[in-house]
Amino acid sequence: MPEKNRVVVTGVGAVCSVGHDVETIWKNVLEGRPNVSPITSFDASDLNTRFVAGIDGFDVAKRVGKQIVRRYGRYISHTLAIARDAMADSGLDPAQVDPARAGVILGSAIGGVNALLDGYDTLLAKGPRRVSPFTVPAMLIDSAPGMVAIEYGFRGKNFGVVGACASGNYGVGEAYNAIARGEADVMITGGVEFGFHRFTVAAFDRTGALSRRNEEPNKASRPFERDRDGFVLAEGAAILVLESLDHARARGARIYGEVLGYSATEDAYHITAPREDALGAIESMQRALESAGLQPEDIDYINAHGTSTRLNDISETKAIKAVFGEYAYQVPISSTKSVTGHLLGAAGAIEAIFSLLAIRDSVIPPTINYENPDPELDLDYVPNQARPKKLKYVMSNSFGFGGHNSTLILGGYEA
Repeated sequence: MPEKNRVVVTGVGAVCSVGHDVETIWKNVLEGRPNVSPITSFDASDLNTRFVAGIDGFDVAKRVGKQIVRRYGRYISHTLAIARDAMADSGLDPAQVDPARAGVILGSAIGGVNALLDGYDTLLAKGPRRVSPFTVPAMLIDSAPGMVAIEYGFRGKNFGVVGACASGNYGVGEAYNAIARGEADVMITGGVEFGFHRFTVAAFDRTGALSRRNEEPNKASRPFERDRDGFVLAEGAAILVLESLDHARARGARIYGEVLGYSATEDAYHITAPREDALGAIESMQRALESAGLQPEDIDYINAHGTSTRLNDISETKAIKAVFGEYAYQVPISSTKSVTGHLLGAAGAIEAIFSLLAIRDSVIPPTINYENPDPELDLDYVPNQARPKKLKYVMSNSFGFGGHNSTLILGGYEA
């Protein structure tokens, strides 16, 4: 097998309910400060779940222009805004990049679903002539990476990745593969999700996956805790700039860390529930470790998928025990979704950023709202308080409806 190129992260950008930039988000995650609030953008009075982890005060029109927002909606406009942040953070000059060896791969679960729903409402209310000609590109998941490529003139690999709530990990992982195999020097990657709508909230609620803790929304996301009753629907974007180590070194780039391994597996079991034996998650973690050339005992921290649903948290715990054996009781595990909510297709990407920052700052983010231990879940979930710890290797899991599983291994940069 030919030797893989080393792949490093040189730029990051993000927006979610707890901040408009990476460092603010990270500070709130470490301090355990969620921002979940009642839905006000539409009538939610007859819904079982009446709260979301939305983004307040982020003027995307000011960032990318009113025309972009009007034509393409929130999904694409926020993608462009956060891609610009990540590129600025990387210090990468697009004019000095070989455009044929630079690409964009982004994950999303439902992409421009709001553009689709709004277009359909317009059709019903006003007829076909009033449907926007931009509706098709606005609703397509692959339009977001396409628009970013247009912005920077990158002509290499370009596509959207859909794997439900594993989409963000898929995006980062496939971009990593492109560079590791020598097919690209630079990749913009990550995950984006902006799908709040009366229909989407109702639809997710009907799956039984959402918390109904309407009186205490900031306490609704409680991964691995006895009284968990579902996840908190969230929106956001997380973008990373990946480069081959040689490319980053040649321009003297600052390096956040390294992507060391990636895997993707399928449960082949049920459209929404994980396998009872957790086999897909087990194989995902095992293959990611193999990809990185590491053993379970090398992992210093696991950023769990940890959705706060009954089934996921049991299945993930079972999988960790199977993969890590007795070491499962020593390795710290936490779910940052307890603070951010569940960003669906953007979750894996923002959690990859958190994993890199945890290594950088030698700290493990907490699982907040952990009040009552679940007897079935007996590992170290880093309850309620961040924990100082020197970290070298971090595993980050993402699992999704349809039986999708994905794992990233990230490490600190060593020359």
